[in-house]
Amino acid sequence: MSAIKNPAEGTPTIRVEIYNQTYNIRSDGDSEYVINLAEFVDRRMREISSGTLTVDSLKVAILAALHIADELHRLKRLHEQADQQLATRSAECAEMLDRVLKTQSADRETSATGISIS
Repeated sequence: MSAIKNPAEGTPTIRVEIYNQTYNIRSDGDSEYVINLAEFVDRRMREISSGTLTVDSLKVAILAALHIADELHRLKRLHEQADQQLATRSAECAEMLDRVLKTQSADRETSATGISIS
């Protein structure tokens, strides 16, 4: 896998191989990142093909895409849950801080005036 810059177009072309097929991908992004993505897809397709009887590369690609999509959606759900937990915990901390500050403020007012209400 390699990156080649086409001077006429200005956009680098990245040559990758996925499941024994070569693809030329144009991207302004990080070529190393694109190569890593292609390697990931290739590995996933090979994992799928080794566990199934199908030799049709399109079916293998669809199954790999479904597995990758499933992983993405599971991670998104986990991320959303973590965000919700963080928001809840943050709100609890803010409430506790407000209570502490109000108590300290009330204590200062009492000690400054010397008057206490019981």
